[in-house]
This record gives sequence, C-alpha cells and structure tokens, in this order.
Amino acid sequence: MSRQKVEKVVVVTAALFAAGAFLLHGQAQPAPDNRDVVAKLADRMAKGEETLEYQGRWGYLQDLLKKLDINTDSQVLVFSKTSLQQEKISPKTPRAIFFNDTISVGSVQNGALFEITVADVARGVEFYTLEVKKVDKPVIEKDRFLCLACHNFTWAPHTFVASVYPNEEGSPAFLGGNELFHATDQREPFSDRWGGWYVTGTHGKMKHMGNAVARNPYRPAELETLNTQNLTSLKGKFDVSAYLEPTSDIVALMTLEHQTRALYYVAAITAQFKAYADNELPTAKRPKQPELDKAVENLAQYLTFSDELKPTDPVKGVSTFTETFPKRGPRDSQGRSLRDFDLKTRIFKYPLSYILYTDVFDKMHPGARERVLQRIYDILSDPSPNRLAERRAALEIIRDTKPNLPPYWRWTVGQNAASPNRAQ
Repeated sequence: MSRQKVEKVVVVTAALFAAGAFLLHGQAQPAPDNRDVVAKLADRMAKGEETLEYQGRWGYLQDLLKKLDINTDSQVLVFSKTSLQQEKISPKTPRAIFFNDTISVGSVQNGALFEITVADVARGVEFYTLEVKKVDKPVIEKDRFLCLACHNFTWAPHTFVASVYPNEEGSPAFLGGNELFHATDQREPFSDRWGGWYVTGTHGKMKHMGNAVARNPYRPAELETLNTQNLTSLKGKFDVSAYLEPTSDIVALMTLEHQTRALYYVAAITAQFKAYADNELPTAKRPKQPELDKAVENLAQYLTFSDELKPTDPVKGVSTFTETFPKRGPRDSQGRSLRDFDLKTRIFKYPLSYILYTDVFDKMHPGARERVLQRIYDILSDPSPNRLAERRAALEIIRDTKPNLPPYWRWTVGQNAASPNRAQ
C-alpha cells in the first residue's frame, strides 16, 4: 500500500474512533477538526472541492500564497545552499521565502517543489510539498522525512533563520567541528546576522553579513564588504524579474527571525511539560522542575523582548512589508497594535509579541501556558520606570484584543504582587 493510502487509512480510522468517543458520551456533534490550514486545503483539493490556478511564469505560487493568506511583500531571499533543493540555489538563483505568522512557502528557481511549513504546537512544525509542474490535479503532500534531517532538534522540529559563510556558489563553509550555521534572532549582534541571505534596506552604520560571499576558498570566513551594506536594490546581483518581488526586505527578515524562534520555544516548552508529566517515561528522560522554570522564563523574556539587542541606528525596509504587516491586526480601541514597528531603537513599538494571537500559543500545554502568561504579566506590570509607558500600553492592547486571558491581567500596574488570587 502506498504511503498516501496508509495515511488516509490512519486519518479515517482516527476520525471514526473520535466520533465513537463522542457518541459514547451522548454528544452528537462531530469531533473538532484540529488539522492545520495546509492539511485542510490539501484535503479540499484531494476531494475536488478546491484547486490551484496555474498563472504564468510563477505557476501555482501566487494562488497558493493567496489561499494561505500570505503577502508577497513578505518575500525574503536566501542564496546559501541550505535547503531540500540546494543544488538549484545560488547567489544567481536565490530561494524565495514568503510567510505569515505561522506558515512559510519556499520557491526555488527551476525547482521541482514548493516547500511549505506550518508551525504546530504538538509537532513543532509540519512539512508539505507541492509539485511545481503543471498537472490536471495539483496535490499538496505531507513530507516529514527528508526535512527532519536538518530541522529536528532536541524538543521539537522547527524552522529558523540561520547565518552561514557562503562561497561564490552559495555553499556554506564548515568552520570547525560540525558547525554549519548559526541560528539568529533579535538577541544576536547585527554583525552576525543574515550570512547567505540577500538584504534590502537601510541600517545606518550597522553592518550585517548579508549580500556577501567569501571569494577566497582558503579564507572561507572572510566575506566581501564592497557593495553589501544599505542596499536598496538587488539589480545586478541576479535577475530580479524572475521573482514576485524585487526585494529581500530587512524588516521582513527581522520579523521572520523573531517568530521562528518564538514558535520553536512554544513547541519546545509544550514538549517539556508533557514529558515532565509522563509517568511512563524513565525518570532520567523527564525534565526536572528547574528545567521547566528556565523554559518558562526563557519564553516569557523572549516574548516581551526583554533580552532584545537594540539597534544603534534606525532600520528602514524598501518593500511595503512595513506598512502591510501592522494592518494584519488586531488593534485596540485606541488604534494600537502589537504589530506596530519602531525600527529606531527596537523592532516593535510595544514589548509584547504578536505570537500570543496564534493558535500555536493558545494550544500550548495548559500548565505551561498558565505559567508563561503569569510571568509575562509580571514583566509587563513591573512598576519600575524602564519602558513603563510601553509596557503599560502592551498590557492595555492585549487586554482589549485577546479573549480568555487570566483574570489578573485586568489589574493595574503594581497590583499583582498584593493579590491573594494570583496564580502560584
């Protein structure tokens, strides 16, 4: 039996079992559909209820992005050979990545597949592929085997933005041991970010590793510096007309960095809390309480940008991403959003991540979610003067825009410590 047929049998069997469980409890309603949006789209396509339109030189890409609610101005370009279709990737043919809060789509020039990822709290990330070639009935397939070779980590698989030292062909250099790449996020020095990526936008005197290759094979860590900083156009680097957008926006890159690491931490802490409560696991394989405490603190600090390494110069993108991303909402009664950018001394204006709005965060292990929300509240409601106005605004925004928060989130700054009802 083919893998596709086996997966269908498993899905049908699971659905029948769930339905039977509901009937045993005297409930007629069907079990909730907890599949991710890509799985649901794939199912509708398999049933003939929906299809993808093939459009010109980009084939299914534009319609796929539209159906997954991904803007084309989120496009970032990576030219290092660090993907499933690495033989097709080079500085002349970079891979395009488009994303929203939880989904990414990768497109490679003359590639065979579109690569799709979806963040998932239970599995870290789900991987899917769609063949590029035009067919009568396009099919989105699940692929968890090849992708895990590079994306499988201690607690959960995940995607990431990584920095490498690429040569003229885009091949990354091994710089001792088995280190190939360095995953980056808002806590990393600007100078260590985006090796192997194209970067468009201005950033003052700050320097990054993007737009550069190492031309001397005997000095693989010495990247070129000429014409690599503060680029507002990529013309001359490669044929930009072969891409949906002519940019690899710096603000989009900073946003993607933030959210990929945040989504991993959410999935990892869920795995840790589940393992801690799993009495069937050997004690040696279960995390200890101090490890859980550290994971809670790490995620709360990250989502409140407490350890963000602030830029020393203003950052400005060259695509419309800076305008369209904040419009994805939600906004509070005063018109403020956690998606609003600052880009002068920090990434976002308010010190609380929009990741709190995602299903991935909401479906976190209940014990972990409770503790993380409590710690986030403690950080934001601290009465110390450091960014007090922004922290208070973040609390007001999330109170006004997110349902089902713990009751103590309604209190005023400084009130939490004295309350007997605060979660312990």
